[in-house]
Amino acid sequence: MNGIRAGAKTLGAVLLMVALAGCGGDGGAVKRGESLEAFSPEQIYERGEFELAQRQPKDAAYYFAEIERLYPYSEWAKQAVIMQAFAYHSTKDYENSRAAAQRFIDFYPADEDAAYAQYLLALSYYDQIDEVGRDQGLTFQALQALRTVIEVYPDSEYATSAILKFDLAFDHLAGKEMEIGRYYLRRGHYTSAINRFRVVVEDFQTTSHTAEALHRLVEAYLSLGLTDEAQTAGAILGHNFQSSEWYDSSYKLLTSSGLELRDRGNNWLSQIYRQTVKGQWL
Repeated sequence: MNGIRAGAKTLGAVLLMVALAGCGGDGGAVKRGESLEAFSPEQIYERGEFELAQRQPKDAAYYFAEIERLYPYSEWAKQAVIMQAFAYHSTKDYENSRAAAQRFIDFYPADEDAAYAQYLLALSYYDQIDEVGRDQGLTFQALQALRTVIEVYPDSEYATSAILKFDLAFDHLAGKEMEIGRYYLRRGHYTSAINRFRVVVEDFQTTSHTAEALHRLVEAYLSLGLTDEAQTAGAILGHNFQSSEWYDSSYKLLTSSGLELRDRGNNWLSQIYRQTVKGQWL
């Protein structure tokens, strides 16, 4: 599987090998546009590596796919499948990259490169995560695929990167909730805004958006005249994010209304306050 490792990770060894092969002027090498039936899988594979070295991943994917078609049960075909996934991903053809990666996982689940195939599958979703304003379906799919890398292949070299990307994608989802919540808040739809900010506080509390979500809850609840909830949100903010700009804003907003930042009443925020601040889980 050395060909896979070289092609899929750094291409450094491939570049060196191809450069040396080019100096040798091998007359039996596969040439662009030729029929491939007369060539061995190894020769076609080398052509695929050559195209990668020439920064032509679309052409490389073609040659790797031909190995799978012409020699479907060979060891070279197994290598070619994962190299297809890599080559397609390099061209941002995420659908075909994902399909090739999934084939490798389905056909060779116990292979040492199954972890890399799963990581490529996750990247085929993750690398399409665009601006916060877009539909977040791909983000959910990226999270699921990254979680598989983390849980099924925890000792692989891809687990650490998967964890980092998982956290970033998770933060991205929280950002989407915040964007919608702000939209409702600006238009005076306070209940709808509160529902979005509540999701961030309850389900995305480890992200970078929690402090702002608590401040926005202070704003929304004050607008509705629900001072117990507003004060409790401020109390949580003060305990966990006292050095943030959002705490300063909430402090000014509450105190200017003659209110304190303290736990009041028996609402969903009070439950969070008792759990996170007082450690009372029952």
